[in-house]
Amino acid sequence: MTCRLIYVMGPSGAGKDSLLGFARARLAAEGVLFAHRYITREAGGGENHIALTDTEFEARSRLGLFALQWRSHALRYGIGVEVDQWLGLGCTVVVNGSRAYVNEALARYPRMSLVHVNAAQHVLAARLASRARETPEQVAARLARRAPFEVPAGASLTHIDNSGRLEDAGLAFVATVQRVAMS
Repeated sequence: MTCRLIYVMGPSGAGKDSLLGFARARLAAEGVLFAHRYITREAGGGENHIALTDTEFEARSRLGLFALQWRSHALRYGIGVEVDQWLGLGCTVVVNGSRAYVNEALARYPRMSLVHVNAAQHVLAARLASRARETPEQVAARLARRAPFEVPAGASLTHIDNSGRLEDAGLAFVATVQRVAMS
């Protein structure tokens, strides 16, 4: 059976949360499930996540309540074990992951589909600045970092450019999710 887990990743500012929201609104009737993340950051900003303190996150981690977890930008991120039940029931599940963690995620879900969302450098810069989560210096450092990403051998990868209209990238993402759901 095909793994119907779709792992979305890309640089900060690429518009992953906007794409996920666009797709969620259009795929709800099709039974596609969008996993929320647990993050050690306050809720808000349109991101589908549950805010946890470091202590709460650590306790959940020790209890084995995360299917996936990683650290990035001084924060901790987790995807709950409920996704395993959803996959076991044959559901298509979309998660917002991390490029730096993709190899570990593939070790647990070797047949998952990868979606890499990106945008032009000037678009990333404008989006990061508009979020007002970081100082201009921190935004510049984040953009300069440009974490390298190589597709792991044998992985199924779709690229989506989200530099332009959300609807264009959103429809491409919806089509990708539908293709995986039908496999």
